[in-house]
Amino acid sequence: MLKQKQLHLFSPLFLLFLLFNVNFSAASAISGEITAKENPFTPKAYLLRYWDKEIRTNLPKSAFLLSKASPLNAVDSTNFAKLAAQNTLSSVLPSFCSTAKLFCFPDLSPSLEKHDTNANFAVYLNKNFTNYGTLRPGGVDSFKNYSDGDNLPVDSFRRYSRDSSGHEDRFSSYAREANVADQSFNTYGTGATGSSSNFKSYNGDVNVPNIRFTTYTADAVGRTNKFTTYTDNANAGNQDFTAYGKKSNGSPNVFSSYGEGSNVMGSGFSGYGERGNGANDTFTSYGDEGNVPTNKFNNYGDGGNAAVESFSSYRDQSNVGDDSFQSYAKNSNSAKVKFSNYGNSFNEGTDVFKGYGQGAKGHTVGFKTYGVNNTFKDYAKTGVTFAKYNNVSSSTSPKMAATSGSLVNRWVEPGKFFRESMLKKGNVMPMPDIKDKMPKRSFLPRTIVSKLPFSSSKVSQLKQLFHAADNSTMETIIKDTLNECERAPSAGETKRCVGSVEDMIDFATSILGRNVVVRSTENLNGSKKKIMVGSIKGINGGKITKSVSCHQSLFPYLLYYCHSVPKVRVYEADILDPNTKAKINHGVAICHLDTSAWSPTHGAFLALGSGPGRIEVCHWIFQNDMTWTTAD
Repeated sequence: MLKQKQLHLFSPLFLLFLLFNVNFSAASAISGEITAKENPFTPKAYLLRYWDKEIRTNLPKSAFLLSKASPLNAVDSTNFAKLAAQNTLSSVLPSFCSTAKLFCFPDLSPSLEKHDTNANFAVYLNKNFTNYGTLRPGGVDSFKNYSDGDNLPVDSFRRYSRDSSGHEDRFSSYAREANVADQSFNTYGTGATGSSSNFKSYNGDVNVPNIRFTTYTADAVGRTNKFTTYTDNANAGNQDFTAYGKKSNGSPNVFSSYGEGSNVMGSGFSGYGERGNGANDTFTSYGDEGNVPTNKFNNYGDGGNAAVESFSSYRDQSNVGDDSFQSYAKNSNSAKVKFSNYGNSFNEGTDVFKGYGQGAKGHTVGFKTYGVNNTFKDYAKTGVTFAKYNNVSSSTSPKMAATSGSLVNRWVEPGKFFRESMLKKGNVMPMPDIKDKMPKRSFLPRTIVSKLPFSSSKVSQLKQLFHAADNSTMETIIKDTLNECERAPSAGETKRCVGSVEDMIDFATSILGRNVVVRSTENLNGSKKKIMVGSIKGINGGKITKSVSCHQSLFPYLLYYCHSVPKVRVYEADILDPNTKAKINHGVAICHLDTSAWSPTHGAFLALGSGPGRIEVCHWIFQNDMTWTTAD
């Protein structure tokens, strides 16, 4: 039987495959590079043939786009495609992610280390702290410069410092400038007495943080928790506090400069301080100067006794924003809540108070210089006072008018949007940060991606495939991307999400025909600096044209949101150093001539003034994004 199996391997097809692999290896040894042409069975080789078949131009293929093609060899591609068809890819996920160059979080194994001495966790990565510091008397654990600059820091703190006494935990400069951060604190500090935790400069400048505090410091006595400059300048993340401080006694929590300058940050406080005694929570400069911060307080302080909660300069000078207080301080006793200078946003936000103070006794709630556009439903009718409650938009106040320029610069980077008239040879203008902030990933071959689920109705299958736990960062990423891909197109828009180059080619040619070319900004030179516009070329002679723009979406494999919108002009321009006049880059810009369907709060209108349908808006194509046009 062994000989028969060996002989069977040497079929004509397998011999041909071996022959190509021998040549493949020899060429690799000589040149140090491997090209798809030397092995016709690889996904990349198939892509090259597909390109020749579907695109009818004599121009060179886009090296930029081909560099994102799947790196899988023929054998791995075939094996993974078979597993995908059998719905068993999850069993080899680490190998699949590594070989195919995907974005996956590591699977953390639990650590049952107790540690009874001081610990300093500097330059530490991806750890599951389980039952750490249990019954610890005194001492300090310091997480300083922990996970800084890491691409995918994943940390889990479970039953950390449980029943400790007088023990301090310090999180300083934790995971700063990380890319996609996932941290969970579950039953952290439960039963702790007279201890403290300090989160300072935590997750600053992070892109897509997802942080969860579940039953944090439950049953604690006299434990102080401070969140200072927490997730400042972060982008598009979420923080959840569930049953935080549940049944704790005399444990103050301080949120200062929390989420300042962040972009589209969400916070959820559910069952926070539930049945607590003598809680003292202070929210100062929370969400200040942020862009569309969203905060939800659900059953916050439910059943609490003698709690004091202060909201000062909360969401001040932010852009829009949305806060929901549902059943806040429900069934509480002698609660004191102070809202001072709350919600003075640049553009009106929305605050909804539903069932606020319902069933409470002996409570006092004061609103002083509180913002506008608020809805109060089923609100406690007694114990509530309003002083200097705004009835006009704060954006019209002298203070806001004086600071609006600097605020716009914080929310909308200079140069991110510009008028078509600025694309003029010799003009000096700012260029925004065009660097790709997404995790590095590759496309999957069509033979694999076509076998994977991709719809909101199959989220559970995707979670199982990519080992995404409930409420994890990966679950959020999957759901958010699916929602965006399944969103109804805007007026005049044709859209599709693509997970392979072949799918992208199909979509682009269906809109533009087969005489197409891919265009993208050449490099990062000039990014975040002043640049001078050099020679300019209008695609299609500078006339209104069709294009298909493709922007990266965050997903385990490389996925692009491609869409075609009407009435655009596309330009290529040399980008010069304004001092030396030397060419440093070659940029691609697209100008949207019809902005009538855009939101009035779109960043372009904040930066340029005006509103929907009244001006055209241009922007550069950022690193690793692209636009397809007809070939000139």
